[in-house]
Amino acid sequence: METKELLKKVRQLEIRTRGVVNQVFSGEYHSVFKGRGMEFSEVREYQPGDEIRTIDWNVTARLNHPFVKVFEEERELTVLLLVDLSGSQFFGSQASFKRDIAVELSAILAFSAMKNNDKVGAVLFTDRIEKFIPPRKGRTHALRIVRELLSFAPESPRTSLSAALEYLNRVQKKRAIVFLISDFADTGYEQALRIAGKRHDLVGIVLLDPRERELPPFGLVAFHDAETGRERWVDTLDPAVRRAHAASWVSTYRRRQSVFRKSKLDAVEIPIDRSYMKPLTDFFQRRERRW
Repeated sequence: METKELLKKVRQLEIRTRGVVNQVFSGEYHSVFKGRGMEFSEVREYQPGDEIRTIDWNVTARLNHPFVKVFEEERELTVLLLVDLSGSQFFGSQASFKRDIAVELSAILAFSAMKNNDKVGAVLFTDRIEKFIPPRKGRTHALRIVRELLSFAPESPRTSLSAALEYLNRVQKKRAIVFLISDFADTGYEQALRIAGKRHDLVGIVLLDPRERELPPFGLVAFHDAETGRERWVDTLDPAVRRAHAASWVSTYRRRQSVFRKSKLDAVEIPIDRSYMKPLTDFFQRRERRW
């Protein structure tokens, strides 16, 4: 993609997502995510009822009068976007591919972090770490993330959620808000997900396409696996084939829900054939009520 065309697309995406950022995140962004903890604010004289463990013994000894440390919640957040760019993200039976929606959602989250003066970074992954953009503040940095997502050509078509989560646990030592954007077409990531969920506020954004749930009766169709390159012919007129496909999807869906439930993590499902506004809004309203 040429530079001029890329910059035009970045600008169009910024304009298109601005309304969502203002509507979904206006005044609610920090209220639905906790800060990293407590940070030191000041020292003041001890008052009856103060917690003895907060006494600053150095200042107390120097001034010969008890003083306590005052802490306040640290509100600056670090947001990390883990974005799946594997072959299955180039699937879409409607107007958009999964990757298109992943980029838009990433833009919304990046611009929201920027608006709230928080740091934002990104990990672009397949079955390996394709690119790491360290968290920083500012509009220029948010635009860089969007630009990379629009133009990046991954080397591998395969998926490994565990590789992305294990990398996250290595590079991000402090607690962060982590959005894992993927169709979760993978297995064996449960342990890495649990560990990451204990260290960070981890949210799964699950991209769904209706054609993955139900096969239409189109007749004999060639199915190409974008990750393995394998191709097979399927008779979609056969009711048994359609039932088996639907049963497989339900099994995968329930297994994924079970993994998130057991890990006590949040997940929001985004059907790519409909607007993502309602599921996003509903999710953030649930989070706000919880806190």
